[in-house]
Amino acid sequence: MLHDDLRQDFDALVPARGASRRSALQLMLGAGYAAAAAPVMAQQAIATPADGLTVGEVSFTVDGTQVHAYRAAPQGRSGLPVVLVVSEIFGVHEYIADVCRRLAHAGYLAIAPELFARQGDPGAYGEVAKLMSEIIAKVPDAQVMADLDGAVRWAGAHGGDLQKVAITGFCWGGRIAWLYAAHGPVKAGVAWYGRLVGQASALTPKQPVDVAPILKAPVLGLYGEKDGGIPLDTVDKMKAALGAGSPAAKGSEFVVYPDAPHAFHADYRPSYRKEAAQDGWSRMLAWFKRHGVA
Repeated sequence: MLHDDLRQDFDALVPARGASRRSALQLMLGAGYAAAAAPVMAQQAIATPADGLTVGEVSFTVDGTQVHAYRAAPQGRSGLPVVLVVSEIFGVHEYIADVCRRLAHAGYLAIAPELFARQGDPGAYGEVAKLMSEIIAKVPDAQVMADLDGAVRWAGAHGGDLQKVAITGFCWGGRIAWLYAAHGPVKAGVAWYGRLVGQASALTPKQPVDVAPILKAPVLGLYGEKDGGIPLDTVDKMKAALGAGSPAAKGSEFVVYPDAPHAFHADYRPSYRKEAAQDGWSRMLAWFKRHGVA
C-alpha cells in the first residue's frame, strides 16, 4: 500500500484511463523519457539544442557514494550563477535535461543530480505505483539534502559562483525545493507544484509547511488550481505558515494558475498547459534575478 502522501502524488500523476502507454529506453542520464511517465507527447515536447553549451553527465562523491548528475552551462564561461534542478519522481530523464539546457541558454550553470540512484533506477519502471512504492518511498530527505549539497560543491569547483545559487524543482522536486530553501546555501527557490503538507515519517520528518517559518531563501510557488493532488487549502496553510516566519518566508510568494492541472510545465505530458508553463518560466527567471541569482 502507498503511504497516504504518496497516494496523493500518485493520483495526480497517473494518466487518464484509456491513454496509450509508450515505453522509453533511457540509455544515459538525461536521454529518453522515463517509461512510467507515459503517455509521452513527443510532438509537443520542447527540444532545446546544446549549441554553445557544455552539456552531459558529471559525477561527484557524497558519503562515499558516487552521485551522477546532468549539467548544462554556457561554453567557456566561469563565474556562472548556479541553479539546482530537482526532478519529478521520474528522475533525470530528457525533460529535466532539457530544462537544464534552457537554463544554460539563459546564462546559468544548471545541474540536476540523480537523487534516487541509491534506491534504484526510476527509468526502469513502467508503472507509477511500483516506482513510488519501491523507490520514491524509500528515499530519505537527509540523503537528498546531502546530495544537493554535493551538487553545489561540484558546481563551485567547475565554473559556478556559489554566492549566486538557486533551486527549482518539479512535483516531487517542488517539495524538495521548499525543504532545501530552509537547509542549503541558496538565495532563491522556485517550486513547481510541490506537495506542501503530509505525515511525518522517519525518512520524511518535515514537510514544507513545517519548515516554512525558518526559510533561509524566499521561494516562488507555482501551482495549478485544478491539481488533483494538491488541494488549494494546503496552499492557504502554507501561506499562513510563511506569513508568521522569517524575512525569507514572508518574502515568498504563490501564483496559482486557473484551470491548470498538476505537471502543467511538463511539455512531454498531456497535462502541459503552454500559457501557464511559459508564464511560470518567465516568473522563475525574474525571481532569480530579483534575488541576486543572475
